[in-house]
Amino acid sequence: MSTTPVTSPDDPRIDVFLGLRDHAARQVRELPGGDMASFFIAEGDLVIERAIAHGFTLESVLLSAKRTRPLPDVVGDTTVFVAADNVLEAITGRPALRDPLACFRRPEPTDVASLLESARTVAVLENVNNPNNMGVIMRNAVGLGIDAVLLDPACIDPLYRRAIRSAMGQVFALPHARLHPFPDGLQALHDAGFETLALTPSGDIDLREFTRPDKVAVLLGAEGDGLKPQTMAAATHRARITMANNVDSLNVANAAAIAFHHVGTT
Repeated sequence: MSTTPVTSPDDPRIDVFLGLRDHAARQVRELPGGDMASFFIAEGDLVIERAIAHGFTLESVLLSAKRTRPLPDVVGDTTVFVAADNVLEAITGRPALRDPLACFRRPEPTDVASLLESARTVAVLENVNNPNNMGVIMRNAVGLGIDAVLLDPACIDPLYRRAIRSAMGQVFALPHARLHPFPDGLQALHDAGFETLALTPSGDIDLREFTRPDKVAVLLGAEGDGLKPQTMAAATHRARITMANNVDSLNVANAAAIAFHHVGTT
């Protein structure tokens, strides 16, 4: 495997990696219409291996000139840039980079209708914009038998670097799509035979008492605000996780794990 040294952050060959230290700006760049909308960045050997294993196209890799451990064999003949500390600090804000950064080509968006054709258990996320929560929810979904994830327009990109890392690369194993408009788009699930289960502390049934139908979609809202009233009103069922010791709710990723374990098809 040959490598190409990079000594300046202004080197146009690494443009795709620039701006990772500004998380908000980077997310905008990777949104539809942004200058990096065709790509996403993944970090870490295991994550890179899992992306390639699930058919994602690797464009290039950036790693520290101080790294001595070889890259995974699956990287093959991909372009590998080796960067000095000043370059890494300009890109990531860290002078030392333990794990490699990889640029992958972003696939075309998945169509909601085609995604629902083969699914029986779906998660629907509203306004989940914390990358760590998104990543953990995706990892939980894969491990607990969820077939697909639908996202409202406000949700963070599951292929954002920090979300991918929190998911340990499991996001690549799970199809996802944007549901437009929202919550009116929930009608597409109802039309496809799904019953929708809104998870909310004010739910009128205990989640443990919910008997899953043949097709079910679990609706989860953002940390703090939870699901919007319009979303809960559109759902077929509203369930709560009964809490003890005056605790009102759980972190959304933890609540998702409990719900997924209850309704998942593992």
